[in-house]
Amino acid sequence: MAFEYFIGARYLRARQTQSFISLITILSIAGVTVGVMALIVVIAVMAGFESDLKTRILGIESHLVVRRHGEPISDYREINRRVTSLPGVAAATPIVHDQVMLRSAAGVSGAVVRGIDTETVGGVVSVLTPEILSELQKAHQDTGSAFIPPGIILGKELGRQLGVIVDDVIFIISPRGMLSPAGHMPTMRRFRVVGFFESGMYEFDGSLAFIHLAEAQKMLRMSDAASGIEVRLNDIYQAKKIAAKIDDELGFPYWTRTWMQMNKNLFSALKLEKTVMFIILALIVLVAAFNIASSLIMMVMEKTRDVAILKAMGATNQSVRKIFVFKGLVIGVLGTALGVIFGFILCWILEKYKFIELPGDVYYITTLPVRLEMLDVVMIAAATIFICFLATLYPAGQAAKLDPVDAIRYG
Repeated sequence: MAFEYFIGARYLRARQTQSFISLITILSIAGVTVGVMALIVVIAVMAGFESDLKTRILGIESHLVVRRHGEPISDYREINRRVTSLPGVAAATPIVHDQVMLRSAAGVSGAVVRGIDTETVGGVVSVLTPEILSELQKAHQDTGSAFIPPGIILGKELGRQLGVIVDDVIFIISPRGMLSPAGHMPTMRRFRVVGFFESGMYEFDGSLAFIHLAEAQKMLRMSDAASGIEVRLNDIYQAKKIAAKIDDELGFPYWTRTWMQMNKNLFSALKLEKTVMFIILALIVLVAAFNIASSLIMMVMEKTRDVAILKAMGATNQSVRKIFVFKGLVIGVLGTALGVIFGFILCWILEKYKFIELPGDVYYITTLPVRLEMLDVVMIAAATIFICFLATLYPAGQAAKLDPVDAIRYG
């Protein structure tokens, strides 16, 4: 071991004559520990929030949506076939959607109704199980007269708002009605609730309903056409590239939107919030770094005679500087290591027990998600150690400038 590190280690183990210096050292380690732990937990929660939100959104929304400018897609079967044949596309399905009013015996609620093809939608929308799609298809096949209403699948929160259970009858009221002598008359049709879905996102669970594609076309007077083609990809991060391929394949008047474009504001806000939280919480580490600098400055004052003796024995300014930089870095590394350990433990507790619940009508999700990424941990640890290193430079420089003759005379 080089003598600088040997002396630095002795200074760490030795008991200072002034206990106040030891207290500042302990507080410096504690400050770095708390700062690193807070950074790890908050960044893990932010990353978990973004990942969970992405998973939930893409569980009910598609990766790409193909539309036609100005009008519905009349040849949607051919378009669906051409899109599905492209490399990177896992599945595609036609949809019809519109805003409607839902009325039951217990209440009224606004909603977005989606007409889906039960044979292909399972490959795109993961929240709809094969069993519930089978029930919807069966209800559609059984519809033979006005006395047997078609089926509808409601979000769990929407069903609670309407006060309905499976096999209850509700009415869909669509503004796309017809002109009559009394004026514009909205369309009203009966539907039977065949099941519920739960995505975990209040926005979808409280405002979305699914019916059969043919029933949606009939109710919205769209003949045999679709509002768009929803597409699921093998790799969601290839969405922009595959969207360009679809545009080239179909040409004008078709156009494509990716999941990133459809949720751009949300994910941009999350990214900005994560960055701001990192900067704000890094101030805790900065305060701890000032404590490290204060501790080293006071130690330089206490060890003036020791430094003078070392210089008189031939120690260079660089060697003296190394001693105090080493001590400051050990404090920073120790605090960082403890912070990482406690951060891991706290993240594990939050992920395992999920004791923090969020109100679903305020947040997109109902529990606090945690996703600990090693790259984030490495960046936090590296940034903390670098800040601690910068904090040691001034005290170490002051120690190196000491004149051994004056230090021994007046020390």
